[in-house]
Amino acid sequence: MSVREIPLHVFRFDSLLMKELNWCDFTWDGRYFPAPEKMLTRLKERGLHVYLWINPYIAQLSKLFDEAVAAGYLPKKGNGDVWQWDNWQAGMGIVDFTTPGAREWYKSKLRILIKIGVDTFMTDFGERIPTDVVYHDGSDPLKMHNYYTYLYNQTVFGFLQEQRGEGEAVVFARSATTGGQKFPVHWGGDCTATFESMAESLRGGLSLGLSGFGFWSHDIGGFEQTASADVYKRWAAFGLLSSHSRLHGSSTYRVPWIYDEESVIVLAKFTRLKCSLMPYLFHAAFQAHENGIPMLRAMVLEFPNDPGCFHLDQQYMLGDSLLVAPVMNYEGIATFYVPEGSWTNLLDGRTILGPRWVQETHDFLSLPILVRPNSVIPIGSRTDRPEYDYSDNITLRIYQLENGKSVRVELPSLAGGTETTFNITKAEELITIQRQGPPKAWKVLLVNNHSNKLGKKGELVPEGTLFTPNKEEHSFQITLHP
Repeated sequence: MSVREIPLHVFRFDSLLMKELNWCDFTWDGRYFPAPEKMLTRLKERGLHVYLWINPYIAQLSKLFDEAVAAGYLPKKGNGDVWQWDNWQAGMGIVDFTTPGAREWYKSKLRILIKIGVDTFMTDFGERIPTDVVYHDGSDPLKMHNYYTYLYNQTVFGFLQEQRGEGEAVVFARSATTGGQKFPVHWGGDCTATFESMAESLRGGLSLGLSGFGFWSHDIGGFEQTASADVYKRWAAFGLLSSHSRLHGSSTYRVPWIYDEESVIVLAKFTRLKCSLMPYLFHAAFQAHENGIPMLRAMVLEFPNDPGCFHLDQQYMLGDSLLVAPVMNYEGIATFYVPEGSWTNLLDGRTILGPRWVQETHDFLSLPILVRPNSVIPIGSRTDRPEYDYSDNITLRIYQLENGKSVRVELPSLAGGTETTFNITKAEELITIQRQGPPKAWKVLLVNNHSNKLGKKGELVPEGTLFTPNKEEHSFQITLHP
């Protein structure tokens, strides 16, 4: 597997952007980035989006420190001196976002970066906030310890809305508090490169989802320390079955080829899988945006009447139809609970009848990804990038559709809104598909729905046959063979 076969879509610059001991001056370190505008142009020509790492700290060596002190944009101590500490940066202060002028000043520094081609920002930190300071608006510093991150992310997110327009703003935030879900997306912070931390990360992410946050992910391979190849490969599968995916670490790079050759193969496989699932995942993102239902859902959220789901924290629903149980041990053993019904493994087509507990052994190229019965999963036509025309050449995989059941599939456009809609209904032995949308190629694949025959021609065909309706057709029928 060639390294170049792993698709990249978002490019991030970390703290190398700024010179050491100068956080944050929002100035490119010329030793590493002598021509940032030209570099950004080259990246954009490859179809990449670029975001930059920032935080709300102003070090004493930063060229902005004196500017902020003179304007009164940093919180003070009780005696009137500027509050400072030496964690992370020498003589560091923090921006006082309770000061309207400070918010505008901070945005003015980001505006320079947006103008040369930067798309958005990773709003790191915001949680290490002192409680012995005096804020401009007199806020209670104990309450501001949590609320500070809201003001920080609100400032950056609001700025991006001003610059890019409604619906185009996104940040990549680490810290959050109540209401912070309005400024997506989030990740879980500095996890450790172990299976234990992988499980802890999932538990925390599901808790965040139950608290109203729609988009959450984690550092693939763990942030602190360096994972073994086994941990990395298992984490890659988990990470690429999250709402958004990132390779990121502290002391070493998380690129797969530094682990072993199989890591490259594993990452490529699950990257392609995620790209093919983008019509399904993008719709789940719309559900999170419009209805507040998280993309990664604790099992109890989808199955509130099943007591077996009340305590589950090592598996989840990705959207409303895919059950994912990451493997979190060296033995490759997955132990997971399957709710009622006949579920189908997305990768190999095997069925599991619930409710029951299941234990399976998986190699690195596999894990339990089960399709809920009475589901239709839209599979996209591209595996090399996440952004493409989701309605064109779509394949509808119809799973275990029961008599009398109807399923609605909505395919979003990249511009927003629904472009194509399919209504799939089963009555007796007849499956009817009604389609609304522009004339584009589409296919139908029945999975575990018995042997079948095509209604219009009447010939018998085996299970798994791919039907290709005319792209102009708005109604299509398949007659199942009992």
